Amino acid sequence: PYAIETVKQLLGWKPMLGICLGHQVLGLSLGLHTHKLTFGHHGANHPVMDLRTRKIEITSQNHNFAVRLPHKEDDCTTLKAQQFDSFAGRMEITHRSVNDGCCEGMAGIESPILSIQYHPEASPGPHDSSYVFGQFLEMMKGRG
Repeated sequence: PYAIETVKQLLGWKPMLGICLGHQVLGLSLGLHTHKLTFGHHGANHPVMDLRTRKIEITSQNHNFAVRLPHKEDDCTTLKAQQFDSFAGRMEITHRSVNDGCCEGMAGIESPILSIQYHPEASPGPHDSSYVFGQFLEMMKGRG
C-alpha cells in the first residue's frame, strides 16, 4: 500500500515510467484495479499492438496479473484505443496484448505518465519497444 500512496503523491509532479509491476502500481495509483490472468504472460515472443501506430511489437513478458480497465463495456477482445479519467487527469490506453486483449500500456494525456506491462529492457530479447526509454527522456526534458 505504501508504494501506491507514494506514487499518488507524485502524480502530476514528477514524470513517471512504470514497467511491469510498476505499470500495475501506477494503475492502482490511478484508481484502476488489477486482476489475475487465466494464463500468465511469460517468455520473449508476446505480440503487443501499439494502438497509436497500429504497429505490432514483439515483447518479453513475465507477469500473472494485468491492469483492469475502467470501462464496463471493455471485454478485452478489441484492439481499440480508449481514454479514461483518473486521479491524474485523462489517460489513454496505448498498448494491448494481441493474444488476449489485456492492457499492456497507458499514457497520460494531461500528465507526464507512461507505463507498459512488458519488458523493453529485456536482454537478450526483442528490441521492438526500446523507443519507450526515448519517449520517457523527452517527457523528462519537457518537465525540466
